[in-house]
Amino acid sequence: MEITTPNAKYWKASVKSSEQITQSIHEGEGEITRYKIVGDQKYLPINYELWELEPGVSEGDHTHDTPNLAEIYHFLEGNGVITINGEEVKVTKDDTVLVPPGIDHGVYNTDSTETLRMLIIWGISNN
Repeated sequence: MEITTPNAKYWKASVKSSEQITQSIHEGEGEITRYKIVGDQKYLPINYELWELEPGVSEGDHTHDTPNLAEIYHFLEGNGVITINGEEVKVTKDDTVLVPPGIDHGVYNTDSTETLRMLIIWGISNN
């Protein structure tokens, strides 16, 4: 939410007050819970969300149609796999993966009991 004070404008958001969406993404298995933390704002050309994937849930492999769209995945909890052009890369808490534009990728929760929680940031790359 944009906040205006006499001295400055700034943006403040909370997961608890963010818009929550639950949906299948990129033909993955199950539904991902998304919290739109920073979305409709004009300060940075990015989106910033918290995603939760229950055991067995996946994003599905995909390549973006938008030219120069890059994504950063930062993993907060759980264990999973991110595929990068078909190669499986194990991910766990505190790992960060940057996916450059035009790269086929997807995220999979491979843990049988724990939710995979991650922050995802995406926007248009200058390269």
